[in-house]
Amino acid sequence: MSFLVETPADLERRRGLRRMRVVATSLLVIAAVVWLLTLRMDQSGVWGYVNFAAKAAMVGALADWFAVVALFKHPLGIPVPHTALVKKRKAELGRSLEEFVTQNFMTEEIARDRLLAADVPKRLGVWLAEEPNRKRAMTEVVRVGRVGLERVKDEDVKDLLDDFLLPRLSREPIAPIAGTLLDGIVEDGVHHGLVELTLEHLQLWLQENPQAFAEVMGERAPWWSPPWVDGRVINWTYKQVVEWLSDVRYNTHHPARIALDDLLRTLSADLQNDPEVQERAEALKARLLANPQVSVTLVSLWGSFKETLLGAMDDETSYFHTRGTELLEHLSGRLQHDEEVRARIDGHLGDLVGFFVNTYGGELAQVISYTVDQWDAEVASERIELFVGRDLQFIRINGTIIGALAGVIIHAISQAVGH
Repeated sequence: MSFLVETPADLERRRGLRRMRVVATSLLVIAAVVWLLTLRMDQSGVWGYVNFAAKAAMVGALADWFAVVALFKHPLGIPVPHTALVKKRKAELGRSLEEFVTQNFMTEEIARDRLLAADVPKRLGVWLAEEPNRKRAMTEVVRVGRVGLERVKDEDVKDLLDDFLLPRLSREPIAPIAGTLLDGIVEDGVHHGLVELTLEHLQLWLQENPQAFAEVMGERAPWWSPPWVDGRVINWTYKQVVEWLSDVRYNTHHPARIALDDLLRTLSADLQNDPEVQERAEALKARLLANPQVSVTLVSLWGSFKETLLGAMDDETSYFHTRGTELLEHLSGRLQHDEEVRARIDGHLGDLVGFFVNTYGGELAQVISYTVDQWDAEVASERIELFVGRDLQFIRINGTIIGALAGVIIHAISQAVGH
């Protein structure tokens, strides 16, 4: 187990533990030497205080030595009851730690409080304000995104379409959903951009390909019409079509645009309320989804999208990187200065943390007792002593010092009472 593997930091801990043991033991030895040296001296004067202080210091040092050693092993190898507690009660220690963590850490209230105290949104905003950090964030987004995209194979996409999405879509009524969606699009004017884009490209194509327009119109001309008449009619028609497209493109109140909106509203209402239109829409959907070419086309579109996106990720001058950096910069400003946004994000993060704590907190805490149960008692005791033993040596040092002070006070009291 990684817990039981010696690391360079453990070597430093072991040296520190050894030094503190030497200090604590040296104080005990000094107290013993002072006690022996002052044992036969006049106890009624200063040497009496020194002797009593040394004697009490030895008692305190020995008592605390026993207490510290008894946690991890049998003092002097003697199996005294209630010693080597860590080895004997390893399982109880694990369960106690589990209960402690569960009651004091794995609660939604504590998790939410710690999350709010951390002020994650603002700190993230400050971090993103630095250009190198935004570049690093984009690098991580690209790295994770690339790994995710490359792991999704075309075969997986096709299986997902054939086994789940398309069958599920074929069972779900699409007409009411499409009608509601279309109604929202028309009311919000979302389709205006698409209409204008279509008109723009159509107008540009006509302006760049007048000859192709003339050829198409010429094929429709009567055989008996003179060529010079055909030419004038085609030229006039070409100009009218280009001007009409320009008018429709730039005039949102053009009769054609209004007629299109009315048509879409009617279609939206029919899809939601007209059983006949709904039946035709469902029949069209069924014929479309039954065509095996649908999944092939969708997989092909996915492949094209993936390759395009991967290419954009590799090119740091691409729109993907430029727009991504701009979005991160914008996000940084919002996170730093918009309290409402920060509060909303904190709320979502709190809900997420609360869900995980309430759902999995108990199971996570059980990892403690399970892990402790797997430890070898002897090795685990040594490792725990390595981590906390240096601090425990201060108990021995304090016991020696406090014992010496207690000895002085006791001797002073006995002298006062004796006189």
